Amino acid sequence: MIDKIIEIEIFDQKYRIRVKGEEDEQYISHLTSYVDQKMREVAVKSKSADSTKIAVLAALNIADEFFLNQKKLDKLNEVIGNMESEIEGLEENLFKDENTYKSVGEANK
Repeated sequence: MIDKIIEIEIFDQKYRIRVKGEEDEQYISHLTSYVDQKMREVAVKSKSADSTKIAVLAALNIADEFFLNQKKLDKLNEVIGNMESEIEGLEENLFKDENTYKSVGEANK
């Protein structure tokens, strides 16, 4: 895959970055839009013209979203783990019952 340098724009600042292909270019475009949106939201709320301050506050907001989503993911993984354990327990009981039924049926013959 050939590296490619593309130009992106975030909060009216242009940056040149290296990407590794068409898929990465589309992904970078998505990230660029997201970061730009977050910076613009912060700029409106903070009424600051300092782009460094806006970038740091946007980064904090993005980090907060990340950690909240990570916490949700951890909870979901815990729920899935509990469900898997329950399913395993049910399967064990089902096979025990099935084997007991077969044993009783054979004994009655």
